[in-house]
Amino acid sequence: MEQASPPPDMTALPAEIVSPKAALLPPLPDVDPLTPAQWKTLLAVTDAVIPSIQPFDTANPSSELAVTDNEYSTALSTLKELAPQGADDAILTAYLKENASSNPAFCQLFHRLFGLYMPQSTKKELTFVLNVLNTRAGCLVMTGYTTPFSEQPTHTREAIVQRWATARLPLLRQLYRSLTMLSKQTWIRVSPTLPRALGYPRVPVGMTPGKGFDYEFIQFPPGSDPETIETDVVIIGSGCGGGVCAKNLAEAGRRVLVVERSYHWTPEHFPMAEAEGFNHLFMNGGFISSDDTSVSVVAGQAWGGGGTVNWSASLQTQGYVRKEWAERGLPFFTSAEFQTCLDRVCDRMGVSADYVKHNYTNRVLLEGARKLGWTNKPVPQNTGGKQHYCGHCTLGCGSCEKQGPVVSFLADAARSGATFVEGFNAEEILFEMKNGKKTAAGVKGTWISRDVNGGVAGPPATRRAVIIRAERVIVSAGTMQSPLLLLRSGIKNFHIGRNLYLHPVSLVGAIHKEEVKPWEGGILTAVVSEYENLDGKGHGIAAARMKHMVGYISISRDRHTGQVYPDPIDGRVRFKYHPSVSDKRHILEGVVALAKLQYVAGATEIFTVIPGVSTFIRDTSPVNEVDGINDARFNAWLDEIRNTGFPSPESMFVSAHQMGTCRMSSSAKAGVVDPTGKVWGVEGLFIADASVFPSASGVNPMVTNMAIADWISRNIGRDLQKESVVQEGAKL
Repeated sequence: MEQASPPPDMTALPAEIVSPKAALLPPLPDVDPLTPAQWKTLLAVTDAVIPSIQPFDTANPSSELAVTDNEYSTALSTLKELAPQGADDAILTAYLKENASSNPAFCQLFHRLFGLYMPQSTKKELTFVLNVLNTRAGCLVMTGYTTPFSEQPTHTREAIVQRWATARLPLLRQLYRSLTMLSKQTWIRVSPTLPRALGYPRVPVGMTPGKGFDYEFIQFPPGSDPETIETDVVIIGSGCGGGVCAKNLAEAGRRVLVVERSYHWTPEHFPMAEAEGFNHLFMNGGFISSDDTSVSVVAGQAWGGGGTVNWSASLQTQGYVRKEWAERGLPFFTSAEFQTCLDRVCDRMGVSADYVKHNYTNRVLLEGARKLGWTNKPVPQNTGGKQHYCGHCTLGCGSCEKQGPVVSFLADAARSGATFVEGFNAEEILFEMKNGKKTAAGVKGTWISRDVNGGVAGPPATRRAVIIRAERVIVSAGTMQSPLLLLRSGIKNFHIGRNLYLHPVSLVGAIHKEEVKPWEGGILTAVVSEYENLDGKGHGIAAARMKHMVGYISISRDRHTGQVYPDPIDGRVRFKYHPSVSDKRHILEGVVALAKLQYVAGATEIFTVIPGVSTFIRDTSPVNEVDGINDARFNAWLDEIRNTGFPSPESMFVSAHQMGTCRMSSSAKAGVVDPTGKVWGVEGLFIADASVFPSASGVNPMVTNMAIADWISRNIGRDLQKESVVQEGAKL
């Protein structure tokens, strides 16, 4: 009998060749943010973190890391095994030869970081360190050598940086964490060889481009005086909260104007390349760190806000969280009306788990949890009732299958007559006295147009002060920016910027025998919630897939908080936050749980990002496999994790969820906005974004954010309708 041939691998054949349009970056700052000496030292550090690796007989010790012929050959062989079939050997050798400073795009990204995104206070601290490393006395203290750091050979610089990781001085351990993190994040985004060595595709395999809504944006003529326009409602921010508010109020017949600091990029530009995407779609280019650098925040700043760059996960607020919020004097959260709001926004986005196709990483998570008897479930996706097998949505959804605000709520608002302004930097809210009360009357800001070619790569064609007069002002600028706008506007309230929750995350990675291709398929389609309520109050961890590695995240519903505040020199966003002892304990239990999941799934190696913890390498002998997670070596490694904990200050956490800095409360003494979203002590001013959460949501905040915005905006619409009736009656 003739054996049938296997079916062709259709996943390797895209439906059509898709090449997203380039989204060129704005010009570099006119003034160089660093001196030549500082650049030399900085790049000497980055080249020690991302070194060029060459054999001894050909290496230049001053710029390349020299290794033995055997070590070099082994490295090439390992790369060959990991690279896609048929990978060109020239790419792999170029990958080993590449270092950070050899790539102009790397240097330009650091130029933007220091010149555009980094708060001046932070920049002063880092440049001080660079200056110290340029002196013999400073080098002696920080490196043990009198030779300036940049003049040391590569292998010595590498050894110095590695010693910082375990130095007795906390400052050096913190410096190691900061500089290595910045170097690696930047290099990953711009490396020309890494994607080709991995076989990482530029766009999702098989993606069919989608047709987006054709937005029109108000343009202002040049002028020295402020341009003034009027509307019923101005909404500051186009994200998940602002989009829902715009839809509801426009459909209620109100004149609605949505202003957004960022610019709209059509689906033809998605998914963006890493370097372009993080600059165009994320706040501060994706680089925001806590004052002690223990937490790195990734916050969307795009047309559509976080809904443009999130992972499609659409989880409703859990019962124990709703109960907690209701017990704070906010009964709305346990009402049927709140459930109606949750269901309404989910229905509009077609939220469902019925069409989820799990990729390898998410299947392993579910199967591992099943084997261990742990609670697990698929994560509903806001993909309009369609299967969305895409791992690139962090950089924008080119298929338009993800029903973020740009595809759904903002488009609905436009169809009902809402108008929009992009490139608008809201500087302060305007007030007037009305019936003896301080009342919001609009917003003042600066409009920065696109360049003459309709992009942002050149100087703006026009820069104009704009005043928007409105009967209601809704601030939806997000957890990191809404409090800063209130502070710039002179609003006094102790809680503004405080009560910052971040859902801090740590990572667990694993290596499997099977080809994983983590960039294929839905990013976050599975969750294990076995440990989400460790203290009986809902403060615990859940596990979900992390996009940029073959691995998972342990994410905590944090109990303790931080604070957002403006940089004292330039006003840029800064925040204070350090995960508490109890929050770190919960995250650690999640790390242990994830390690167990990976073990039962057959991982050959398991690793964490905890400083000082070794990598577990599996013993695959048949005798050992009988014990399963009772394997003595494996449990000794778990003990190592628990005993190490998260050492400070070298441990690093990540946050993609920010909440609470303008929290809702039952009294002005306990928060920033009242139960209707109105800012305490001010009429006509509302906040509708995740900053109003009374505490951490415990799940992806998008749906909760939208449901609260739905409630707030519908109440505003009813109030405006009542006022209209009264005014009409007065005319009669």
